Amino acid sequence: MMKPGARVSLKSALAAEHPLVTPLAHDALSVRLIERAGFRAFTIGGSAMLAARYGLPDIGLAALGEMADGIRDIAAASSLPFFADGDDGYGDVKSVARTIEIYERLGVGGILIEDQQRERKQQRADGAKGVVSEAEIATKLTAAMAARRNPDTLIIGRTDAYAALGLDVAMKRAEAFLKLGVDGIFVAGLKTVADFERVGKAFRGEIMSAAIFEGVDTPWLAPKALGEMGFAQVSYPATLIFRAVAVMQQTLTALRRHADAVEPMTPATESQGSRQILDDALDLARWQKIERDGGV
Repeated sequence: MMKPGARVSLKSALAAEHPLVTPLAHDALSVRLIERAGFRAFTIGGSAMLAARYGLPDIGLAALGEMADGIRDIAAASSLPFFADGDDGYGDVKSVARTIEIYERLGVGGILIEDQQRERKQQRADGAKGVVSEAEIATKLTAAMAARRNPDTLIIGRTDAYAALGLDVAMKRAEAFLKLGVDGIFVAGLKTVADFERVGKAFRGEIMSAAIFEGVDTPWLAPKALGEMGFAQVSYPATLIFRAVAVMQQTLTALRRHADAVEPMTPATESQGSRQILDDALDLARWQKIERDGGV
């Protein structure tokens, strides 16, 4: 549970763990479980949060207000520092500046601003169809850095150029982002071990982010290996929500068959343990104590 003044900076978290592993939280309950599992930080990405909160794909349908509403609920449920997806800033440079201001008020410690074209935005980086000009993303990143008020807020330049224009162009853009003065970079859509090794070698010493997906044709690299390549932070954008969705679908299919008298459904033997995990994540004992003691 979030306590006033309790959130440490992402810089501190990055110094404490190399690489810093950040699962994606898609709602308040998932971030409570992330914190209880012992992670030092988390990430809020558009894909998982929009799916869980609005039932929408991450293809440019959500606006700043919708993202901010979701971030607010998740941030309030945890004291961990976190990164959040700022997309393209949701408009022009004025919108970028407003995004930074709102995200900082919500407690976001690291804000990713990307160069993917909003009108052609795709859910996965390896399917990106187009990026804005170098001049446009440079202007947006400059505006983002100028708009921040907290010196500990990290501005991360994300490029999705790999899928549309190739790794050489993507790395060139990442290098340009660093020259602008951003705090870190994320070259999205890397597909092979060689890709990760090349990017890691080129930008070793910088705050570099890596995203590892499961169930796709990208390598499943261990955090330790990525850290040795030079990456400072590793996120797992789909791992938590994919597995949660699979379990919910299996359970509901079984319940439907049970309701239709097709096949009896056996109560889960671990349900009592799950209940305790849920009660603990919801801090039920504290609320019960308040009720019992009248807040004393």
